[in-house]
Amino acid sequence: MLKAVILIGGPQKGTRFRPLSLDTPKPLFPIAGLPLIQHHICACAKLQECKEILIIGAYTTNLMSQFISDMQKEYHVIIRYLQEFAPLGTGGGLYHFRDQIRAGNPTAFFLLNGDVCSDFPLRELWSFHEERPSALVTIMGTEATRQQSVHYGCMVREPSTKAVNHYVEKPNSYVSTLINCGVYVCSLQVFHTMAEAFQKKQDVFYSGNGQNGHPGYMSWEQDVLAPLAGTNKLYAMQVTNWWSQVKTAGSAIYANRHYLELNKENDKESSGQPSCHIIPDVFLHPSASVDSTAVIGPNVSIGAGVTIKAGVRIKESIILNNATINDHALVMYSVVGQDASVGEWARVEGTPSDPDPNKPFAKMDNTPLFNTDGRLNPSITILGECQCPNLFIIIIIIIILISFIYKGVNNFFFTILFYRYT
Repeated sequence: MLKAVILIGGPQKGTRFRPLSLDTPKPLFPIAGLPLIQHHICACAKLQECKEILIIGAYTTNLMSQFISDMQKEYHVIIRYLQEFAPLGTGGGLYHFRDQIRAGNPTAFFLLNGDVCSDFPLRELWSFHEERPSALVTIMGTEATRQQSVHYGCMVREPSTKAVNHYVEKPNSYVSTLINCGVYVCSLQVFHTMAEAFQKKQDVFYSGNGQNGHPGYMSWEQDVLAPLAGTNKLYAMQVTNWWSQVKTAGSAIYANRHYLELNKENDKESSGQPSCHIIPDVFLHPSASVDSTAVIGPNVSIGAGVTIKAGVRIKESIILNNATINDHALVMYSVVGQDASVGEWARVEGTPSDPDPNKPFAKMDNTPLFNTDGRLNPSITILGECQCPNLFIIIIIIIILISFIYKGVNNFFFTILFYRYT
């Protein structure tokens, strides 16, 4: 028997994903028509040996309960949400709920970060782990550019055995282009190593009279993986499959494109035969109403209850539930929020923030919304719950909870506040 653990953090994390996470918890933000962590659950549920999926985070139970109930009905596997009593880090929550993970004596468990996107080759990872009896943890790794690698956990492997000899989380200087994907297989014995790390954290906490953070806080990467490197207990399986993180709003559009491609057959089944012009890949919710003259795609997800009227053009965008795109509007590289309305002949346009296609193994840069000068970095446009007037142009701005964008002087003032100089 196997189990799976998905770490989703809490509302105090994922600040770079704002404002998309202000209304919807980041783990539940829809990408390619599914909440982000449903892609993880789907991958785990495909393994018959995986009998239970535990989701650990600091979000309140009432935010997650309906989602958990829906997932159990859909995948017919035990799925439970375990709420941390305080933010405990990537390792602290795992160690706090160790008895829940060990219950039933599973052979091993998968550990997945909730903000990574991939096709999750879990069976291959499990086979790789089983072939190495001394392994406590096996990491899924991938190649990054030399410049970007320092933003991730970096590993140096022994070429023949694939054992990790050196591991550094977000090093100050170049270590290796092999990076940690945030997907693991762990043997239960790893909790003995975590117990030693936990005791060290306790000693530091009490020696400092409680001034050194929470006593239960533990970093999985720094307090567990780094000490295991060089002991022949930590291994890494390198993959060439697509992989990315969802750290910023712009990365949601990039992840949307690849998940649509991965789930192409399922999307065709769920979307039916729309009467409008579709340029693949597109997810179209069955309850969405789309005029036959609209042109949708590529890389578009249309949520439940969305209305798209005559002559609309949408590409590289996510349209959330109950939004309305009025006649002849254009939406590109944008997220249109729930209940938002885009006026007739309006233009809502952002800037793509994909990895550099000219650099092999390049990843998303995940730059913050604003630079050090307080100006918006090039990114997608995010249109919150608001009404965009007819004949209105919006380029690379963020609009949050504005009931209506007024014309005239107020319109000019708004542009001064939010427009990015190009």
